[in-house]
Amino acid sequence: MPMSSLSTARKLGVVARVAGQQVSRTRTFGAVIRAGRTTLSHFRRVLGQLWLEVTGFVFLVLAGIGALALAREYTKFQAGQVGSGRVALAACFTGLFGWFGASSFWRVKKRR
Repeated sequence: MPMSSLSTARKLGVVARVAGQQVSRTRTFGAVIRAGRTTLSHFRRVLGQLWLEVTGFVFLVLAGIGALALAREYTKFQAGQVGSGRVALAACFTGLFGWFGASSFWRVKKRR
């Protein structure tokens, strides 16, 4: 098939494929690819650490709110206004979210 009968788009596709093959063989292209992979891996690690720290902070804030509720419910329990179930629920909530927050920060420390 003569070259003149090929469409312009097809010719451009052939030229682009050949140019891409030539570029992929260069040391510069390999260095750029390795640099990109290294940069992305560092960003991934930092973003993962940030995610754990933010979620840990949110869980600790929720545990603090639970501690305030626990104190309020315990005061009401001492006055005989509520049953022990509400105090136990507030204590479980506070403990659970405190554990989630602390373990999130421990995971950050373990990654370093």
